Amino acid sequence: MSKAKQQAARAALNAIRERFHPNEVIGIGTGSTVEFFIDLLAEHKGEFAGGTATSVATALRLKERGIPVFDLNDVAVKVYIDGADESDSQLRLIKGGHGALTLEKINAAAAETFICIVDESKFVDQLGKTPLPVEVIAQSRTHVCRQLEKMGGQPSLEEGFLTDHGNPLLRVSGLDFTDPATLESQINDMAGVVCCGIFAHRPADILYLGHEEGCREITSP
Repeated sequence: MSKAKQQAARAALNAIRERFHPNEVIGIGTGSTVEFFIDLLAEHKGEFAGGTATSVATALRLKERGIPVFDLNDVAVKVYIDGADESDSQLRLIKGGHGALTLEKINAAAAETFICIVDESKFVDQLGKTPLPVEVIAQSRTHVCRQLEKMGGQPSLEEGFLTDHGNPLLRVSGLDFTDPATLESQINDMAGVVCCGIFAHRPADILYLGHEEGCREITSP
């Protein structure tokens, strides 16, 4: 799937070079497809001011390629680029499989335009095929798991892993994704939840769906 990911990353780079003003700060997500995007961006880094990073790993990769990293508090972000674990036809997403979901959600909310880049295997009829990441405060883990079980979920702790914020990460299977926006609100409203990886209230604006021979652009309905 690496070629398909590269196709999506290249399409996103071409789009921002054509549609957005130079010297902008770009919001940049986390994950394997985004890594391809950062490598491509490095070839044109002089055209952009730099980027905000949603994880320590992304910040390190940007710096290694000579791309300045900005704090989101200090800049305005017109476009945010990130991958996803799943996308449906309405560009609602499940994200955060690498544990960076909280800053990913903040960057998506702050950006005027959210561009998602995925390979074709991530495009689904209905969300929920992959476990949902949920970042929680450590002392709330048992309580949140019980609440998720009441909703039909099957939560499990990502053993030996903490997010960049020092929090545990749950992965939840078995939830009903008939109404992703309502489910997102229900989980985020639980005491002790930092963030869940449903992006339904703030879906992507543009999806670049890469495959071996090219890329398809899908815009939000």
